[in-house]
Amino acid sequence: MIKGRLTPIKDHVIVEEMNFGEQKTKAGLIILSDDGIDRGIRPRWGRVYAKGPENVDPYKEGDWVLVEHGRWTRGVEIETDGQKMKLRMAEVSSILMWSDEQPSDVQFGIETDLSAPTHTAKDFANG
Repeated sequence: MIKGRLTPIKDHVIVEEMNFGEQKTKAGLIILSDDGIDRGIRPRWGRVYAKGPENVDPYKEGDWVLVEHGRWTRGVEIETDGQKMKLRMAEVSSILMWSDEQPSDVQFGIETDLSAPTHTAKDFANG
């Protein structure tokens, strides 16, 4: 275990809190680990721990990034300020999107908002 803070070089990004294990939904349902099985092949969210000095992307430390499947390193455990955590380096070019809010707890597919307004072809026709 490493003690202290890690600092990435160049434009690299170090993330924490990538969830690979068992999850518990807000309703109390337990979702078993999907790592290493077909449904486990998906992008994962991680919280930005640190950015290298050359990284000019708009996200900042504490923001959440969605990383393309498998585009992160194995975790390294560190202890800083008495807190233990597992950090991974994510490929900068494989960051698909970011959010300043933590994403929802469990995702199985695309959520659809059925209350959103709908359109017909006439809405887009000229004249």
